[in-house]
Amino acid sequence: MNVTDQIALVTGANRGIGRHFVLELLERGASKVYATARRPETLDFDDSRVVPLRLDLLDHQSVVEAAATARDVSLLVNNAGITTGAGLVTGELAEIRREMDTHFWGTLDVIREFSPILAAHGGGAVVNVLSALSWFAVPGSGAYSAAKAAEWNMTNGIRLELAAQGTLVQGVLLGAADTDMAAGYDGPKVDPREVTRRSLDGLAAGSIEVVVDDWTAMVKSALAGDPAVFYAQVAELLAGALSR
Repeated sequence: MNVTDQIALVTGANRGIGRHFVLELLERGASKVYATARRPETLDFDDSRVVPLRLDLLDHQSVVEAAATARDVSLLVNNAGITTGAGLVTGELAEIRREMDTHFWGTLDVIREFSPILAAHGGGAVVNVLSALSWFAVPGSGAYSAAKAAEWNMTNGIRLELAAQGTLVQGVLLGAADTDMAAGYDGPKVDPREVTRRSLDGLAAGSIEVVVDDWTAMVKSALAGDPAVFYAQVAELLAGALSR
């Protein structure tokens, strides 16, 4: 998919990677971008092609209403997410459920409402912004990693189900990005604009998976090996980051 003249919808567009997706789509010639957020009044894009829209992944009715408004969408970018820092054993169950409700159930809800719209416009594409933490966990990431792992395999599942209607489904995986969500992390961070560039370049090439940075590529390659070796490396890297 070449995004020139396409009509896109981006969730979580008020900041971070979502905001950069909107900017990159505009730069590449998208004819309209629905920029969504729980509080659309926080959106501040100065471009007439941007249409602010309320969408809350934890509010099914808001998803239904967004789909009823944005019936011309050909590209859906699922970026919205949270991180609670909840552990799976020690964390509050409500916070763990909120992670899963956001990343898995909320994202799936959006896809289910918009997939008929994509089909009506030739299939289009779905982009799910995932994480290297879809494939492993670190202390403090238990709930987030579990939710992202569920979203990653959900991405694989919907790819198979939507293939018949001609919808390309892309998963974008990255380590830490230089956004508010990773403000407390002292390790290497990728430029969020690079995430959006790599994703949209991947759409143009028909790529169903985009691995953005070297860290995530290393994680993926390590999955075939002994997990004890991999987690020893992770512990060493984390210790180095904490000592800085």
